[in-house]
Amino acid sequence: MKNESYLVHYNDFKYSKKPAMNSNSNLTDKVYRKVSWRLLPVLFLCYIFAYLDRVNIGFAKLGMREEFWYSDQVFSLASGIFFIGYFLFEVPGNILMHRLGARFWITRIMISWGVLSGLCALSNSASHFYFLRFLLGAAEAGFFPAIILYLTYWFPQKRRAKIFAFFMVAINFAGIIGSPISGWIMSSLNNSALLKSWQWLLILEAIPSILMGCCLPFLLTNRPENARWLSDGEKSIIAEDMQADQISQSSKGRSLVGVMDAFRSYQVWLFALVYFFIIIGLYGISFWLPQIIENTITKDKFAIGLYAAIPWSSAAIGMIFYANHSDKTGERKWHVAVAAFVSMLAFIFSGLPQNNPYFVLGMLCLATTGLMCAISTFWSIPAMVLSGTAAAAGIAMINSIGNLGGFISPEMFSWFKTHYNLGAGLIATGVSMGLAAIITLVVAKK
Repeated sequence: MKNESYLVHYNDFKYSKKPAMNSNSNLTDKVYRKVSWRLLPVLFLCYIFAYLDRVNIGFAKLGMREEFWYSDQVFSLASGIFFIGYFLFEVPGNILMHRLGARFWITRIMISWGVLSGLCALSNSASHFYFLRFLLGAAEAGFFPAIILYLTYWFPQKRRAKIFAFFMVAINFAGIIGSPISGWIMSSLNNSALLKSWQWLLILEAIPSILMGCCLPFLLTNRPENARWLSDGEKSIIAEDMQADQISQSSKGRSLVGVMDAFRSYQVWLFALVYFFIIIGLYGISFWLPQIIENTITKDKFAIGLYAAIPWSSAAIGMIFYANHSDKTGERKWHVAVAAFVSMLAFIFSGLPQNNPYFVLGMLCLATTGLMCAISTFWSIPAMVLSGTAAAAGIAMINSIGNLGGFISPEMFSWFKTHYNLGAGLIATGVSMGLAAIITLVVAKK
């Protein structure tokens, strides 16, 4: 019996299984390292460009204030209306990705959003700006959940927190790299070739997305069974791990596999609520960090870019170690909740009156690190109960509803800034992170 060969069926692809092969943990680790080095650099760059195109209006607003049609209210609504388009097309977009393949769908997303992001530079009225931001959200809809779903095709549950963290650290690098570049563009390219600095910013930062989109068909493989760069033995290791995950989910009675399963599950709705409150924190810091620095530390636009890179650098380091610890221990619930609570406290302290500006920056570093640690470990929890088409619909549903927090966050900040000050907005953001932590403990317990 030990030498008997048998078949593993995964995604209608058959592999001859050799039990001794997968018992070798070093060989298994080598396979997943190979997959990581092949896929993650490509996805990492994609997400850097995506996130940069999404939030660079935080820097653009420093120049757009000179436009007669611009105001803080216009900025808040334009920042948030992106997420309405994102919300409306997220779920159908991810289901299409599941059926058509990541290579085609992510290529379509990147090229279309790059073009629309650049067109935002041509805005000459508030309504024009709103319209283009809405289209940008619709174009990008499905990108993030598509990548999360795509990674679940390649990595088993026990490896996902660290993999998700490596992918999402791109958010931090968008801040680390993008903030100084954005600051330099804003300070150096004003009224050059008849374009203003904010127009140059939106155009130049859209070009990498378009170029990357054109390269993706040659860089991505839809699923492990399609990978010519994996041997049959390596494919069988991945297939065996995926089948083990499915058996584990079924034996615990918590696997949701159909589209309607995802929509009917109260867990999915609660996951979406957790993510909603975390996203309020994420876009609170993403959209308003440049202005917080301008109000507290320096008016120099290039220096603002350098200072803005500090919280994202802190978060990039912290989330990798944190997610790795979560994978090693196999614990998810408390990792998400503790990170969110730490972020809550740091946001609240940063918003208290009469603080030293560098104390505020330090607290924002801790707040950003906490929320990014929460995000990177959060996505391992829904993946524990979703599979098949339910994963495509459920992950997209969680992300689309959660990202409505991106609509609420700039409006909330603008309201507190108008009626009180930016510090009050930071405190409200901290409260949102606290709610995310509490709901996480409740839903994960159930």
